Amino acid sequence: MTTTRKSVLSLALCGLLVGSAWAHGPSRQKVELSIDIAAPADKVWARIANFHDMSWHPAVARTDGAAANEVGAERVLVLKGEGEPSIGEQLTRYSAERMSYSYKISKGDVAVLPVSNYVSHLTVTADGDKGSKVEWRGAFYRGFPNNDPPPELNDAAAIAAVTGVYQAGLDALKRELEGR
Repeated sequence: MTTTRKSVLSLALCGLLVGSAWAHGPSRQKVELSIDIAAPADKVWARIANFHDMSWHPAVARTDGAAANEVGAERVLVLKGEGEPSIGEQLTRYSAERMSYSYKISKGDVAVLPVSNYVSHLTVTADGDKGSKVEWRGAFYRGFPNNDPPPELNDAAAIAAVTGVYQAGLDALKRELEGR
């Protein structure tokens, strides 16, 4: 094989590899937010510990589901808004001792929250005797699984939506528990 022919084949192979890299689809996104609350950790945990009570979040009209915090438990968050949009979620991990639980979306609509394969974790930690920190973090893919997503289902839209949900919830929790 001549040197020129080898070079052409090498360039063609590189082009295929580069083209494949561009066609991989969406990448996993992450959002991590936390807030300091001037209230003891056990008081904060008591407010969010029940997986089936998300009344502390301003976007939630009601939560439907059984009262147990058992792994595998399902809840439906009925959101405020026209037509009562909803999101189904499943508890995947729960530890009262660690003041933490994890869950995933089991039934979602990208028109309600523009994400797919969403998992989330809520954790409360003590910050001295009279303070606490609440961390809410999640990982997900954008709502459109293929290349060239529409603007309302792209990575930026997914990140903005999840960030908005987390920030609104953490801010409301802080206001409620600090009596403001």
